[in-house]
Amino acid sequence: MRRPDPATGLRFAAVSLILCTANICAVARRSSYALLLDDEEDGGGRGDGSASFSFFPQTQPRGLVYGFYDESCPDAEGIVSSTVRELYLANPNVAAALVRLFFHDCFIHGCDASVLLDRINGDKSEREAAPNQSLRGFGAVDKIKARLEAACPRTVSCADILVLAARDSLVLAGGPTYPVLTGRSDSARGFYDEVGARIPSPNATYAVTLDAFARRGFTERETVALLGAHSIGKVHCRFFKDRIDNFAGTGEPDDTIDADMVEEMRAVCGGDGAAPMEMGYYRQDREVGFGAHYYAKLLGGRGILRSDQQLTAGSTVRWVRVYAAGERGEEVFREDFAHAMVKLAALEPLTGSPGHVRIRCSEPVE
Repeated sequence: MRRPDPATGLRFAAVSLILCTANICAVARRSSYALLLDDEEDGGGRGDGSASFSFFPQTQPRGLVYGFYDESCPDAEGIVSSTVRELYLANPNVAAALVRLFFHDCFIHGCDASVLLDRINGDKSEREAAPNQSLRGFGAVDKIKARLEAACPRTVSCADILVLAARDSLVLAGGPTYPVLTGRSDSARGFYDEVGARIPSPNATYAVTLDAFARRGFTERETVALLGAHSIGKVHCRFFKDRIDNFAGTGEPDDTIDADMVEEMRAVCGGDGAAPMEMGYYRQDREVGFGAHYYAKLLGGRGILRSDQQLTAGSTVRWVRVYAAGERGEEVFREDFAHAMVKLAALEPLTGSPGHVRIRCSEPVE
């Protein structure tokens, strides 16, 4: 398969201000966070809080390019996009499922579709690890893959499908768009033993969460931004029921939860704790779309998961406050989130040998 010239894929022009983190740069006319700080300093400022920005690799991640399939499967990205739209219209929850699947894949050994594999020779798969047992979206990926195999057999990797599908579904849920590099190969194995050590628990303290993300190269700001993905989707009550009934063995609710929220959570969960609760559950107007309302909710003590609410317990609260600051906070959040997603998608890319393209995403190539 011939790779396109990377230079032809750099479709995103630099403007004037460059914000760089690791190997990814965000280019903006003016940082909306800087505008926010200006307003705090001069009592209002003149900025309108807007920022046009784009993303491009400062150093092209090894083997990844824009438009990798332009010649080998010209309709590849269109097939992914149209199928994701069809799936989203049938069930909007697929957006959160695909974004979470993308995160749990990329956070272990880069975006290599290892999370999609079934057991190999009796070895446990990643999806069997405790943090992954509630993952959804596998069927959605299989449907996209089947259509791509019909159009371009043995060409488009499951790893690229997952990265593209996460971006496309996020946009449908109201999130920001961002460029996606392609050219990944699929892993020949899973990494069951590493999942539990790398994926933070829903009950993790902010320090544990920060440490887990730092080990993968993410800053405090990027970590808080990425957790904004919890503004969409649902979480089963079993993951937080102890917070409303018997937190840390006290027989009382977690005292960091707003009292009204405790009653609302109890009403949703019922006695068996089996019901799901929308991650975007919000007292004013039940906002469930992607957005910075997640951070406003945390400041009001209305985080559903303890790991979310913990973002207000330490130094991370400064970014929670920035993102919760109205329209301009929303804009800063969307810029930061997109930047962090580009960075996550570029972690440890597996390209060429020893990778390959699976025919079925759950089965390794023999």
